[in-house]
Amino acid sequence: MPLAEWLIPEFDEEMAATRRVLERVPDGKSAWKPHPKSMTLGRLATLIAELPAWAVHAVTLDELDIMPPGGPAPKFAALESTARILELFDSNAAEARAAIARTADAEFKKPWAFKVAGRTVNTSPKFTVYRHTVLNHLVHHRGQLTVYLRLIGVPVPAVHGPTADEPNF
Repeated sequence: MPLAEWLIPEFDEEMAATRRVLERVPDGKSAWKPHPKSMTLGRLATLIAELPAWAVHAVTLDELDIMPPGGPAPKFAALESTARILELFDSNAAEARAAIARTADAEFKKPWAFKVAGRTVNTSPKFTVYRHTVLNHLVHHRGQLTVYLRLIGVPVPAVHGPTADEPNF
């Protein structure tokens, strides 16, 4: 069985759980953050919506420079509405799923370089980049978002099991 066929069920499960959490992000709270050093709620939710696009980068490119020399600095958007966050997430998740599904096993084994301003920061197999930089990273930030939701009084949805707000998962 091709590796992509093993990855897609997990991808689908994680994207469905992520969407359930993003659906709870309240409009009008984009600037809220739990601590001065924390991301705002809007930036965190937008980052989570952006992360599936990194799966496309990981399996279709051999490198990515987030600040190419002479290029523009990266923009860190914070979308203001739940509808826009979900639209971005749904689009990125669909593109990522399609890219993963059509990736051959040999491609997952190829090296992928992450660069900043022309300097290589990390080189790993594309499979590792997908699992670590995309999927694990997304799950990490989704967990942060559930804490933000709890702190502002929004019911936290079940993700991999029940929550105090959804005990009958």
